[in-house]
Amino acid sequence: MSPHADRRPTDPPGPGGRTLRARGLSVRVDTRSLVAGGLLAAAALAMGVVLIGTGDYPVPPMEVLRTLSGGGTAAQDFVVNELRLPRVLVGLLVGAALGLAGAIFQSVSRNPLGSPDVIGFGQGSAAGALTVIVLFQGSETAVAAGAVGGGVLTGLAVYALAWRRGVHGYRLVLVGIGMSAMLSAVNGYLLTKADILDAARALLWVTGSLSGREWDQVWPLACVCAVLMPLALGHGRALRMLEMGDDSAYALGVRVERTRLLMMLTAVLLTAAAAAAAGPIAFVALVAPQVARRLTRAPGPNLLPSAWTGALLLVTSDWVSQRAFGADQLPVGVLTGVLGGGYLLWLLATERRAGRI
Repeated sequence: MSPHADRRPTDPPGPGGRTLRARGLSVRVDTRSLVAGGLLAAAALAMGVVLIGTGDYPVPPMEVLRTLSGGGTAAQDFVVNELRLPRVLVGLLVGAALGLAGAIFQSVSRNPLGSPDVIGFGQGSAAGALTVIVLFQGSETAVAAGAVGGGVLTGLAVYALAWRRGVHGYRLVLVGIGMSAMLSAVNGYLLTKADILDAARALLWVTGSLSGREWDQVWPLACVCAVLMPLALGHGRALRMLEMGDDSAYALGVRVERTRLLMMLTAVLLTAAAAAAAGPIAFVALVAPQVARRLTRAPGPNLLPSAWTGALLLVTSDWVSQRAFGADQLPVGVLTGVLGGGYLLWLLATERRAGRI
């Protein structure tokens, strides 16, 4: 066979899909998912450009693009590239990391409530950061390290407590909810022990904000995403098999517990890195995968659409908070918490009517 075998599309096995075959391998491409993912990516990037131009010194979108490409005045270059671009990049990366982590957790648990917000990983990161702030008055770097450490330890604890000849989805969610409640109490205690300056600093961090983000937050988060996102995307097929049940996944050649543990660790690290960069921003990880699933109408975890949906949700929420309340007046975590809380109530009512809870 020629090394450059012809690749030809075959009839789609289902509506909206095509299968490409080459040298004995086949890849199914869902057209609707591909289009939806592309539109979400374009919308997120466009919203990022709009957000860069928003503030006390407004810059039109075309001027933002011209400045980013090397043009623009000295004032525009300073405002766009030094003040606002790092904030927007952190917003896009944090949103993408949370959206992807939420899709992984919901796929592993086979439960729409399987989100870092619900099962305690955000609270674990907050506990690690608050410990560093309140007890050790640590630097920004130390706080970020504490957030990562707290998130990872919480993830390992939840996995260990939920283990019983495997990790069942509802058991994982229930253990996580209990862990979240305990960590919330710990975080409240730490805040009461802090002096006024540390308490104010800790409260702003726990709320979740993109205010004051700089290049020091961009590069570490970008490196984490560059490593973990391809790893997660490479396991997309295995996650889709896991959604069919452990026995079916075993029959299809998936190493179930190894895949589950690796993907949960990946999602925990993504969540912890996002919290280290911007605080535990609420409900993006819960909402983004569900929105992506409804847009693509495709089975499976929808990893890439979920990441782009998370990025779009976060930068849009930051833009709304700035337009409605002024720059840095309302932390973006407050707005996402209000919107996500409403969505959670709707989701619980929907699941109850469907008889699943």
